[in-house]
Amino acid sequence: MNGAAKGAIVGGVFLAMAGGAAYGVVTLVGDSGGHGGDGKSGAGGPGAVIAQRASGPVTDQETAQVAQAFLAAWASGDARTAADLTNNAQAAQPAVADFRSKALVSKAVITPGTPNGTTVPFKVEAEITHEGTTKPFAYDSQLTVVRGPSSGKPLVDWQPAVIHPQLQKDERLRAGTPASPPVKAVDRHGKELTPEQFPSLRPVLDGLRKTYGQKAGGTPGVEVWIEPATADAPKRTLTTLVEGKPGQLQTVLDADVQAAAEKAVAQYAEASVVAVQPSTGDILAVANHRQDGFNAAMLGRRAPGSTMKIVTAAMLLEKGLVAADRPAACPPSATWDGKVFRNQDGFSLQGQPFSTSFARSCNTAFISLIDDVKDNGALPRVAKEAFGIGLDWKTGIPSQDGTVPVTSGSAAAAEYIGQGAIQMNPLNMASITATARTGVFRQPVLVKASLDGRTLATAPRSLGSGVSAQLVRMMRQTATSGTAAKAMASVGGSDKGAKTGSAEVDGATAPDSWFTGFHGDVAAAAMVEGGGHGADAAGPIVARVLNAS
Repeated sequence: MNGAAKGAIVGGVFLAMAGGAAYGVVTLVGDSGGHGGDGKSGAGGPGAVIAQRASGPVTDQETAQVAQAFLAAWASGDARTAADLTNNAQAAQPAVADFRSKALVSKAVITPGTPNGTTVPFKVEAEITHEGTTKPFAYDSQLTVVRGPSSGKPLVDWQPAVIHPQLQKDERLRAGTPASPPVKAVDRHGKELTPEQFPSLRPVLDGLRKTYGQKAGGTPGVEVWIEPATADAPKRTLTTLVEGKPGQLQTVLDADVQAAAEKAVAQYAEASVVAVQPSTGDILAVANHRQDGFNAAMLGRRAPGSTMKIVTAAMLLEKGLVAADRPAACPPSATWDGKVFRNQDGFSLQGQPFSTSFARSCNTAFISLIDDVKDNGALPRVAKEAFGIGLDWKTGIPSQDGTVPVTSGSAAAAEYIGQGAIQMNPLNMASITATARTGVFRQPVLVKASLDGRTLATAPRSLGSGVSAQLVRMMRQTATSGTAAKAMASVGGSDKGAKTGSAEVDGATAPDSWFTGFHGDVAAAAMVEGGGHGADAAGPIVARVLNAS
């Protein structure tokens, strides 16, 4: 601890303030006997707060005093007082109490840093003790001071992340012996997959442990973990006190492709990618680079933009309304049910085949055919029956298998170009590309079904051979001379194809960037939230993953 930091003993626990704004325990005059969301507490002691009602922005002095009082009460184990210093005492009190009783913290040193406006960073240096074993538990977090709407008093804005930065709504910090023993996950070649080497695999490995920990033959140790808000979500281990004996779990991941995926997403904020083997459905890589740690690659629900045109094109090809080499109208704009749809920058194509409209991502070439389709359920039906979207996928961990609902009017038109009510994630789009590549849906898996006898989803039918061949041809054209050409230029050989997409999101300053492609027997899809056009951010990610295969 910095020798320049000043501090005081509060309830037997040392509390310090670093960075020049040092102060010890300040006893302030507060209201007596109160309890609840207004943050009232007894007079004096670490929980005392500024007495007067105030208005306007929270001052620097108020921020420092309330942060100090809250952290001192928390560090000393005084959950009631700490909770009363927040704007949600009902939620804060059990969380602060659980820090000692459920997370088994035997000692805590909390060191505030220099406030940044009304936000105060702090460092927690704790010790976890379980049955005579003690281990350090240190991390950084922060709190923000706001003014209570009814009391006018400065209060800590209560968020679970105050207790630990990885805690989200309704999650809890716990320690002890978890129900599921640890697993040693290995890739298809027997190479161990660790979260230290592959950080973005952590939620996947946690999910595999939840599903297979008791089946893999290991024995549990003692850990500190985050208890999820829902029963189907996996626990997230934060630190291990006593090592358990892991059972070995064979996955179908490929460590080399995973390494490439990790490096690729690290170049962009809020990025996710999945790679799938079309001939088997095996998931070769899953990677995310996100502040929230969410496995958006497999659980995300976002409109996929023009990458959805793979499915729309399949539907139009099956109905005989288009053919790859037959001319298709591509006007600058098209109107459906009163809504005007335009091509990017208002471009149009004259006398060009449908394959060029696909490669150039012409929105109007798709939307102008709705009248000829005459069936709002046609696109959802093809998505489910041929591409497996909306079936009950059992990958080995929880995943979302995509949604293409039946809609009408302009919403149905929007779905033709991957907007509106459609929800996908990179896993879904990689699978769609794999299905287009082979003509057959093979449900993606992380672990072979033979390991636990689970039933995989099967599509009612395959794509016609002519349809699949035309999709592959059009995706190849997109990768060599269409919107994906620049991103795919680094992918060697001629056996490659792709489709770009960008999806407008309400309130976002930039569209989501989507890209999907194949190279040989690997299909990959990526999404970058707010990343712009498909080839700008998601494209380079997919290309890097395909080059590793």
